[in-house]
Amino acid sequence: MKKKEQLKQIIRDFHLSGYFDVKPRTLKPPFDTKKIITLIGVRRCGKTSILYEMINRLTHSVDKTKILFLNFEDERLELSVDELDLIIQSFMELYPEQNLSECYFFFDEIQNINGWEKFVRRLYDTVTKNIFITGSNSKLLSSEIATSLRGRTLVFEVFPLSFSEYLSFKDIKVDLHSSKSLAYIKNALGLFLKDGGFPETLFLEERYKNQTLQEYFNVLVYRDLAERYAITNTVALKFFLKRVIASSTKQISINKIYNELKSSGIKIGKNTLYDFLEYVQNIYLALTLHRYDGSLVNKELGEKKIYSIDIGLNNATEFKFSDNIGKSLENAVFLELKRRYADGLFYYREQSSECDFIIHENNSIKQAIQVSYDISDEDTKIREIKGLVEACKLFNLKSGIIITLDSEDEIVHSDIEIKCVPFYKWI
Repeated sequence: MKKKEQLKQIIRDFHLSGYFDVKPRTLKPPFDTKKIITLIGVRRCGKTSILYEMINRLTHSVDKTKILFLNFEDERLELSVDELDLIIQSFMELYPEQNLSECYFFFDEIQNINGWEKFVRRLYDTVTKNIFITGSNSKLLSSEIATSLRGRTLVFEVFPLSFSEYLSFKDIKVDLHSSKSLAYIKNALGLFLKDGGFPETLFLEERYKNQTLQEYFNVLVYRDLAERYAITNTVALKFFLKRVIASSTKQISINKIYNELKSSGIKIGKNTLYDFLEYVQNIYLALTLHRYDGSLVNKELGEKKIYSIDIGLNNATEFKFSDNIGKSLENAVFLELKRRYADGLFYYREQSSECDFIIHENNSIKQAIQVSYDISDEDTKIREIKGLVEACKLFNLKSGIIITLDSEDEIVHSDIEIKCVPFYKWI
C-alpha cells in the first residue's frame, strides 16, 4: 500500500508541475505510430530531454492528466517486476474517468527494473499503444531494448548535439548574410570542434568540461564495457580503446592491434578484439563506417573506418586529436551524415584514391562528399578532387561536394561540378 501511495504522489506531482525547461532538439519522434517509441544512444546525449520536449508538445493538445511520466532513476521507484502493475493501478485510482487507450506513458531509464520488458509488452498489447521509453546502463544496453520488445517498437537514435543544435542552445542567431552573426558562428564552430556536443558541458566552466567528459568516458569503459561484458583483461581493453579512439576517421585494423599487443607481451585472442570492437559500438563510444561494395557480404566483412561518438570526449581523454582540426571536422561531418542517412552512409576507396562519404538511397548512390579542412595547399586540393571525381564518375554523379572549414569555391574537373562549401553553411 505504501508503494502505491508513493506512486500516486509522484504521478500527481508531475501533473501539477509546469513545462519542462528544455531546449528543442532537431529529432521530433512522432506520437501517432501505434508503435512503442524507443530512444537509444550514448549516455548523457539528451534522451531524457527529448522525452521532456515531447511531453511539452503533447500538453498543447492533450490534457496533462492523460500523460504519465516516470523516471526509474528516481530512488522512490524501487519496484520489482511483480509490482509494476501498481503504476497502472495508481493512475486509474487517481483518474478513474480516463480511457487508458487514449493515455500516453513515458518511461525513462526503465531498464532499471529487471523484467521490465514483459510489463511494457503487456501494456502495449492490452492497455495503450502510446508508449515512449529510453534506457541505457550496464544492466541493459540501449540497443538491446528494441530487441526485447520484439517488433513492437520504432527505434530513434539520439546523438550528442549537432552544430545546428549547438548554436540554438547557445542562442546564436543564424544569419549567413550578417558579418556579426558569422563571427559568432565561426567562434562557436571552433569551440564545437574542441568541446563536442554533450548538452551538459555547454555551459560549464572550462576546467569542469574536461572533468565531466572524463567521467562520462570512465562510466562507459568501466561500467558499460568492463562490467557489462565481464572483461577481466583491462590492460588489453585500455590499449584497445586507446588505439580505437586514436584511429578516429581512419581505417581500423584488428590484425594490426593484435600484433601490437602481442609485441608488447599482452596476451589476448584476435576474436576477443573483434568482440571488443562490437562492444564499443554497442555502447555508442564509437561507430564504424563500411567501405561501399556492391556485395552485401563484402560490405559487412570488408574494411571499416571508425569515428568517435563525440569530438569532445576524445579531446578530454589522453587520446587527443584536438591538434588535428581536420580530423575533428571530418568526425563532425560523419555524425551529421549519420543522423541524416543512418544505414545509407559508406565510404569509397579504390587503390590510391578515396572519397570520405557516399550516400546510398533508393538502391543507388545519390551523393559523394569529401572533407578537407583547408584546400589552399595544391597537393591537398589535387588529392581531394581526384577521389571525389573518381567516385562521381563511378556512380554516374554530375556533381560532388568538398566540405571545408572556411573555404568556398566552385570547380569543374573532368566534367564534374565540385562545390567547396564551409561546414557551417553546409550544415
